[in-house]
Amino acid sequence: MSNITLIRHGQANTDARDEAEYDKLSPLGHQQATWLGDHLRSSGTVQGRVYCGSLTRHLETARSMGLGEEMIVDPRLNELEYFTLSKLMEEQHGIPIPTERGTIAEHMPKVFGAWQRDELDNAPETFVEFETRVREAISDIAAGSGPALVVTSGGLISMVMRQHLGLDIPAMSQMALAIMNTSMHRLFPIGNRLSPVLFNAVPHLDRPERQFAQTHM
Repeated sequence: MSNITLIRHGQANTDARDEAEYDKLSPLGHQQATWLGDHLRSSGTVQGRVYCGSLTRHLETARSMGLGEEMIVDPRLNELEYFTLSKLMEEQHGIPIPTERGTIAEHMPKVFGAWQRDELDNAPETFVEFETRVREAISDIAAGSGPALVVTSGGLISMVMRQHLGLDIPAMSQMALAIMNTSMHRLFPIGNRLSPVLFNAVPHLDRPERQFAQTHM
């Protein structure tokens, strides 16, 4: 069983209101990813195995990190469709999509809860399907030889943490909201299972002149 470092993509299009508009990095997102790639190389921690979701923001992050060669692209590492789920929540349950970022902390657990209870008709995938693909993808990566880097999204990382820490929906939501762009999260084999040993690390953004780039959205 190998250790896995999960990396959230760089800042995406913060003005987006749907999945397609969101799925591209901002100029700051590219810069965050470049700094992270430089940090990993300078510290000698670039892993031999690199995995990436197939979304544009995942691929752009990996390339800006300098990880494009011999990268394994796996759609199972793609994000849940929060914009789509939020639209269904509004249409079917009358809960409006937040217009201010501060209100998303109340909105997300409601959406995730309804999704988990199968109360969102015509969702792009069920909560159980999302859980299953995430579990299977991480299990397959862990079974490989040597440490791995995985470029993915915050919702998927929060699901991984839910599965390995036994988090409920409110805790999973809180964790998803806390995850910063280009942050690192590590699973390490302890006994016969993977355990989280690192969460939300951004050493490449800790310098005073880069702290402005510690973004969550």
